[in-house]
Amino acid sequence: MNSLKQSNQENQLPEEIRTVFAELKVLKHLRQAGIKRNLGFACSYLFQIVFCLLFRHRNWFSMQESERNNAGFPCKDAIYRFLNCSNFAWQRFLTAFSSHVIEKVIPLTAQKQTRVLIVDDSAYKRNRSKKVELLARCKDHTDNCYYKGFRMLTLGWSDGHTFIPTDFAMLSSQTSCLNGINETIDKRSHGYKRRLEALQKAPEVIPDMIDRTLKSGVNASYVLMDSWFTHAPLIRAVRKRGLDVIGMVKDNNHRYRWMGNI
Repeated sequence: MNSLKQSNQENQLPEEIRTVFAELKVLKHLRQAGIKRNLGFACSYLFQIVFCLLFRHRNWFSMQESERNNAGFPCKDAIYRFLNCSNFAWQRFLTAFSSHVIEKVIPLTAQKQTRVLIVDDSAYKRNRSKKVELLARCKDHTDNCYYKGFRMLTLGWSDGHTFIPTDFAMLSSQTSCLNGINETIDKRSHGYKRRLEALQKAPEVIPDMIDRTLKSGVNASYVLMDSWFTHAPLIRAVRKRGLDVIGMVKDNNHRYRWMGNI
């Protein structure tokens, strides 16, 4: 009965989505990351519903309104419990899934193509939020203004034609954090480890991100970064991992020596 019910749930999703998920083994990587059902709807079914929202250009509210007469459609509480579960290793899922996709992309380009890892961050604004865990006051250097939210640090792989994110971290701040960590969360869970990671500085997080990406089987020759990350300690940490660094240097009073020349 449970197998039949699960089959009926997945049949509600577009055929194109089911085909792509099967080709890229998305559900397999979900299971390996510990994203499994304990009670209620299967995690694979909930994940596909959230994934479909991106391509239907709809939010969760409009999706639920259109499925009001569907007795087998999950309520919003089921989706929120799925997204907020601290035991799911989303970081591990992304790294394993990206590594699998990269294996399929590499044969499509020339073998001599230079492959790199790219580090960058972007503003994740939550200006209307008040009670979000680790909500911080951050500065957007692009607009030269402050906002409430996080810095989304991303590590990605590229061959010059394709960019595939392999790891990510949502960074807060120890000095300008507006809310603390929920004290009820299990300190052994992946969610608690991600919260501790959010309180670290980007140069401390990036080497661990590179280690996880390389361990998953992704190969690269260089790490590309902009002037916000191009500092000697991080460059040394990357060089210890056998990668060279290509980065912009800030226009300041610092002077660098190369082969004895300034």
